[in-house]
Amino acid sequence: MQSSLFQAIPTTESCQIHDLGNASLREYVHAFTPAQADDLLQNLLSAIPWHQAQLKIAGRTIPVPRLQCWMGDKQSLYGYSGMRLTPEPWNAVVQTIRTRVQDLAGVEFNSVLLNYYRDGQDSVSWHADDEPELGTDPVIGSVSFGAERPFQLKPKFNRPNSPRSESLRMMLHHGSLLVMDKGTQRYWQHQLPKLPGLKLPRVNLTFRQIL
Repeated sequence: MQSSLFQAIPTTESCQIHDLGNASLREYVHAFTPAQADDLLQNLLSAIPWHQAQLKIAGRTIPVPRLQCWMGDKQSLYGYSGMRLTPEPWNAVVQTIRTRVQDLAGVEFNSVLLNYYRDGQDSVSWHADDEPELGTDPVIGSVSFGAERPFQLKPKFNRPNSPRSESLRMMLHHGSLLVMDKGTQRYWQHQLPKLPGLKLPRVNLTFRQIL
């Protein structure tokens, strides 16, 4: 990784705020320059120990529709959907990305879930990152590299006094950071739907703080 990797990165002021009423999102469209994003994507594709996890649903074993890797501090044990994850040691490239994310988000993270969407058939369905290990109201830093994909959110609770009743849709760009601030995981769900016809890969890193 070149020593000049983070030269000419936009300042933290280049941020778009998305007000969800009971939560908010901070979007840094250019958290990484195009050249940096290209370099980081290639490093992640080649250096991360990707694997495909298996889920057991109604007695059937189903492969997760993407590749993934759990990484972080040694004590950062994590689980979701019946899976228990032991962290891989920090990779130097991921450490570099984490430093940038922490500077922008103003939050320290001790772990990250990396997802590799090989093409438009890979996806993740509706969920919230609200597991007990993350605390009652976590902040998540989500970095995207590669193909631009639509990201959707919808309220968990569709009550008459909910601030919004419709789902939201936004594009996650190559080299962008989306900070899901407090309230997002408590009141909202999100997904990355399939995108038929897309042949290009995407890597997403969601940085977390395991308590």
